[in-house]
Amino acid sequence: MLSEHRSSRRSVLKAVGGLSAAMALGGASTLATASPASAVGDGNGLRIVERNEDDPRLRYYRFATDAIGWNPAVNVLLPDGYHTSGRSYPVLYLFHGGGTDQDFRSWENMAGVRARTAGKPIIVVMPDGGHAGWYSNPVNSNTGPRNWETFHMAQLLPWIDANFRTYAELDGRAVAGFSMGGFGALKYAAKYSGRFASVSAHSGPPSLRRDLGVVAHWANVSSAALDLGGGTIYGAPLWDQAKVSADNPMEHIERYRNKRIFLVAGTSPNPVDPFDLLNETEVLAGQREFRAALTAAGIPHEPHEASGGHVIRPDLFTDDLNGILARLRKA
Repeated sequence: MLSEHRSSRRSVLKAVGGLSAAMALGGASTLATASPASAVGDGNGLRIVERNEDDPRLRYYRFATDAIGWNPAVNVLLPDGYHTSGRSYPVLYLFHGGGTDQDFRSWENMAGVRARTAGKPIIVVMPDGGHAGWYSNPVNSNTGPRNWETFHMAQLLPWIDANFRTYAELDGRAVAGFSMGGFGALKYAAKYSGRFASVSAHSGPPSLRRDLGVVAHWANVSSAALDLGGGTIYGAPLWDQAKVSADNPMEHIERYRNKRIFLVAGTSPNPVDPFDLLNETEVLAGQREFRAALTAAGIPHEPHEASGGHVIRPDLFTDDLNGILARLRKA
C-alpha cells in the first residue's frame, strides 16, 4: 500500500486571493553539535559557519553567503562506502516544497531518503530554498537578499563539485523536487539545460501562466507574506514579463529534449480541504498541459497520476531514484 505524507498546506497555491499564509508548524529534527574541521572548506561565495560531519553518510553545512540574508543550510547524503571507495558519483539535487515547516530536512522527514538511498551509488544534495523562495531571485525584497537561484546554481552546485567526488557534467547530475521544489527542478533543468540529465517533479506545477497565471500570482503572494516582507518574485501589480517567461517551464519545451523526465500528480485531492484541493487540481491540470506539449514535440517522458492529493509519495520517489540511477553516469 502506498505511503503518503501530507505536505505543508502553504505549499503552492494556498487559496490565491484569499487565505493568509500562516503559522509555523515546527517540526524538523534537532541537529547535533558540530564536529572538528574536515577537508570540506569555503569557496564559491560560501563560508561555512556550522557543520556536522559525525555521521559517515549524512553531512550538514550552514553557510554565510551574500546571496541570502540569513544563513541557509544543506544536507549532503553520501553513498555507503564513499570514504573508502575512491570513486566519483552522480549527484541528485533534491528540493523541498513551500511553507514555514519546510526546509533542507523535509525530504528525510517526509520520505525517509536516507533509508531509500541505502546501498545506492549516488550523492543526494538537499538544500534550503526558503519558505516561499520559489527557486528564484526575486524582483524585489524588503528583508535583504533572497537570491535562491544564485545560491543554488552559482554557489552551491560548484561548491559540491569542488568538495565531493562528483561527475561535474551533464550526465552526472539530476534535479528533483516536491511542490514548489518540483517547479524549481523543472525551471533549473530548462534554464540550466547543460547541467542536468534528469528532472523530476513530484506534485510540482510546470506552468506559471495557465489559469490567468495563478501559480505566478501565488508565487508573489506567498513570497510577499513569508519571505520578502511585501516584496515579490515576479513583480506586482505588474509582472516582469521577461522574468516570468525565463522561469516558465511551459515556454521552454525544447530544452527538455534528451533528458529523462519524471512527473507525478495526484488525481483525488481531499474535496473538503481547500488547500489540498486547490494545490493538486492546479498541479494536475498543469502537468497534463505540459505532458501534451512534450508529446507534441516528440519528447519522451514518464507520467504518473496517482490517487490522493498534494503529498510526497515515497514509493514513487523510489521508482524515480532507480530511473535516475539508470540515466546518470555510473559510479
